[in-house]
Amino acid sequence: MTTPVRDLEGAADDIVDKLAERGIKDNEQLVKAAATPAQRKELASFCGCESADILHLANRADLARIRGISGVYSDLLEIAGVDTVKELATRRADHLFAKIAETNDRDRLTTKPPTQPMVQNWVSQAKSLPAMLTY
Repeated sequence: MTTPVRDLEGAADDIVDKLAERGIKDNEQLVKAAATPAQRKELASFCGCESADILHLANRADLARIRGISGVYSDLLEIAGVDTVKELATRRADHLFAKIAETNDRDRLTTKPPTQPMVQNWVSQAKSLPAMLTY
C-alpha cells in the first residue's frame, strides 16, 4: 500500500509540487529517489530545500512501507525516538510499546494508541523489510 507524499508528516506543499515534477508522488517512489545521501542532496537542490528536509520526508516515507504506520502513529514513533525503519527493526517491542504509551499519555496525540501486538507486528515487519535508505 502506498502513501501519497502529500500525506507524509512535514511534507511542505512547495516540496511536494517539486517532487511531483520528478514523478515522485508516493512513499515508495520517494524512498527509491532519496535512497542515498547523494540522491537526497540532488533532490534538495532541485526542490530548493535542505537535504535534512528530504531526509525527514524519506524517513517518513520509509516508515510508511510498514502496514499500520501512518499519520499519528508515525508521529508517536518519532516522538518516542524511532524515525527510521532501521531503528524500528532494532527495538524490543515491549519496551517500544511502553515508550509509545508514555509518549501518548504525556502528549495526548491519539485517543486510540497502538496495542502491544500492533507494535510487535511493526517491529517484525521492519526486521523483514529490505533496507532502502543509506545514511
